[in-house]
Amino acid sequence: MTSKHIETALISAGRRKRYTQGSVNSVIQRASSLVFDSVAEKKRATAGRAEGELFYGRRGTLTHFSLQEAMTELEGGAGCVLYPCGAAAVANAILAFVSAGDNVLMAGSVYEPTQDFCSKILSKMNVTTTWFSHTAGAEIGDLVKPETRVVFLESPASITMEVQDIPAIVAAVRAKAPEAVIMIDNTWAAGILFRALDFGIDISIQAGTKYLIGHSDAMIGTAVANERCWAQLRENSYLMGQMVDADTAYMASRGLRTLAVRLRQHEESGLRVARWLAERPEVAVVNHPALPQCKGHEFWRRDFTGSSGLFSFVLKARLSDRQLADFLDHFEHFSMAYSWGGFESLILANQPDELAAIRPAGGVDFSGTLIRLHIGLENVDDLLADLADGFARVAGSSKN
Repeated sequence: MTSKHIETALISAGRRKRYTQGSVNSVIQRASSLVFDSVAEKKRATAGRAEGELFYGRRGTLTHFSLQEAMTELEGGAGCVLYPCGAAAVANAILAFVSAGDNVLMAGSVYEPTQDFCSKILSKMNVTTTWFSHTAGAEIGDLVKPETRVVFLESPASITMEVQDIPAIVAAVRAKAPEAVIMIDNTWAAGILFRALDFGIDISIQAGTKYLIGHSDAMIGTAVANERCWAQLRENSYLMGQMVDADTAYMASRGLRTLAVRLRQHEESGLRVARWLAERPEVAVVNHPALPQCKGHEFWRRDFTGSSGLFSFVLKARLSDRQLADFLDHFEHFSMAYSWGGFESLILANQPDELAAIRPAGGVDFSGTLIRLHIGLENVDDLLADLADGFARVAGSSKN
């Protein structure tokens, strides 16, 4: 990215006249076949098919090229591949670089479908996975094997929100396996609150379904790669048939234009709710990277430029099934739903044993019920009142 401030870059990235054709937004170009007027034109398109020439719909149209160029600029990479969802971005990025007999070094608190991909898909391909605790730093260098080909990170951790010491991890991996490909699920930071490639990471992956789309109505994944990994990621993903429709690519491009202002409000509202929760007698700990009590807060403060709206907190007590239902079933402004990153506030719960079952390394160190929140764009006073009513319901349920 150039020296433009991020707010300015989000407005201008991917909006060359070729893509807008005189309008404000990029055009929506839906196409499978692209027609050539001459043999020479066909040859030119074939030669430039990986470099933004219109060749065939699966390689992309002007709509796709606009978004790819924008993401490449914003995350400081050599190129961007688009996928139908975040899980596809994770799976295909890994598949692009592993072969039978290879090893993947994987943070133990990554998104559960990422874990399942390793244990249920890679294992069938004779690719092994070594898990490491999410609070581990440079010591993961001891886990690097001669056959380690991919190191996969996610920071903050899925659900429990620990922040990793990325520079220490990268340095340790490079010392043991210079050619290993280091990837990160960078969705929480929307690719801009943490500039992964600036820290020596090779591929920054996002579920653009979340903050890029921003309205919970479309699914897309992105992977921005550095120069070393770009061609292999691009060609392997193409051969695996990975692409996204032009309308969804357009919606993601449009979402970029308001991303900075939305993230600013998510951050402001999320911090206010997190600090309010930290004062509640029912709460044992708030897992928000911007709060000192969160594990890895010092790394967040050093490496990130802000926070988003997703965090969790742990109750002092483990709620019974009845208490949990009383708590979750009657919110006015918090909805129960998977995913996050839209304009609406969301809530989900996990019991400690449920989380321990999906933590292949590190386990959990708490006994109370964990609640994950995504703070949307509603008025914060309304959200706080809603949460206060929820705590009152739990107290009432406990007495019955």
